Amino acid sequence: MSEHGEPRSAETAASPVVVPDRECWRVDRADRFALIVDAADFFRLAKQAMLKAERSILLIGWDFDARILLEPEEQTVRGPNPIGKFLEWLAKSRPALDVRILKWDIGLVHSLARGETPHVLLQWFFGGEIDFRLDSAHPPLSAQHMKILVIDDKIAFCGGIDMTVQRWDTRDHEEGRKGRASPRGEPLMPWHDVTSCVSGPAAVALAELARDRWRWATGETLDPVTAENDPWPDDILTDFRDIDVAIARTIPEYDDRPQISEIEKATVAIIEAAERLLYIESQYFASRPIAEVIAARLGEENGPEIVLVNPDSADGWLETEAMDTARLRLLSLVEKADRYGRFRAYYPENAAGTPIYVHAKVMIADDRLLKVGSANLNNRSMGYDSECDLIIDGRERPDVRERIAGIRDSLIAEHLGLPEEKITTALAETGSLIALIDDLNSERRNHLTPIPRRPLSEAEEVFAESDVADPIRPPTVSRVIHSLINRVPTFKGLGVARGRRRRRAS
Repeated sequence: MSEHGEPRSAETAASPVVVPDRECWRVDRADRFALIVDAADFFRLAKQAMLKAERSILLIGWDFDARILLEPEEQTVRGPNPIGKFLEWLAKSRPALDVRILKWDIGLVHSLARGETPHVLLQWFFGGEIDFRLDSAHPPLSAQHMKILVIDDKIAFCGGIDMTVQRWDTRDHEEGRKGRASPRGEPLMPWHDVTSCVSGPAAVALAELARDRWRWATGETLDPVTAENDPWPDDILTDFRDIDVAIARTIPEYDDRPQISEIEKATVAIIEAAERLLYIESQYFASRPIAEVIAARLGEENGPEIVLVNPDSADGWLETEAMDTARLRLLSLVEKADRYGRFRAYYPENAAGTPIYVHAKVMIADDRLLKVGSANLNNRSMGYDSECDLIIDGRERPDVRERIAGIRDSLIAEHLGLPEEKITTALAETGSLIALIDDLNSERRNHLTPIPRRPLSEAEEVFAESDVADPIRPPTVSRVIHSLINRVPTFKGLGVARGRRRRRAS
């Protein structure tokens, strides 16, 4: 029985929701699992963990900015505060420590556009303490979007947060926060994000995935490492112990690699398994297959209530044109199917009325299933970009179900500017997230605002249905472009051909 009612069927209750080689790559045990909300905590905790590294730090990201401060307001953890200088300091002071960073190749363009000084990255690329590479092992315009940080193959962070500009914020998201500024000092928008930290066999599996990504991008095979230390962060809150974690991937077809779309299948399975409440945070809502599954559940007489939290608008002109228009179209599709009034789509604002940008990728079904990672609800994340999500199924463990419910209530409490206990009590009384939000929402605090609707122009309708900015699978034309690209000098060489770095002590 769920916290809000009976299972949909005995078969649903007994069968695994996420199965290896179908909805996920593999299922591994995590000694510890912690969900980390917002980058202020992630940056600090990651620094604590990296300070304990003995043999290896491997960072796989969509973006990386060497200038950002890990603790921009008050430094509590020793070592240099800028991430680039911190990693250099660690590498120089520990000859046995191997520090590697892999960044999406087109992400370098983002770095230059925002004014990042390239000499640090170029210095690392052509040799030095840090082994820095660019990842071009993907179809044209596809993104390496995984965000994985592995330390000594003992612990791994996996989620939606890159170590880059515009990520740092606290869970308060208050106006004028001093630490929420660019390296040049410009104020930045409030930002909501989520990642996770695991130890044990699940961390070893993520280390294997990170090494695979490195090999695909560079041609180099990295050996597993062994260390005696425990780099688990000092003051992290451990949410689960001795828990099975499913690892799901999106990896687009490329060269001799087959298409892998585990995350899409897992997302569908979780939506179909939801009994009473489905809570979603995503940067986008632009996947028609996912929207159609949601619409089907809303059409059921006894289907779940579904709450979606997005940003008010996508970030960047092209993304706004592509993602916002697609969202409007799909919201219309979903709402037409919502015969029983069980769907709401919101964006968060702080007490000053400033929108909080939602970069988190979280899905929680009832008190039973939790998914967190790098994948959004858009076509790219389902099939065209490289992604990694972690999934916990707590059906058989009351302690896990209680904590999954607590995580959900904590996220809603953050968006409503209220204590978690208030949300838990109100939800127990109403049994409805929508009723809870209607009752407790207040513009005097952080609050949730309905995503506005408007009719699309004819041009927007066409663009919303195209795959110009949000392709769902590598098309045949991409293979043609790829073959042409490989005949001329490109960023591709930046992943492989580079100066030799100094040898590390074994």
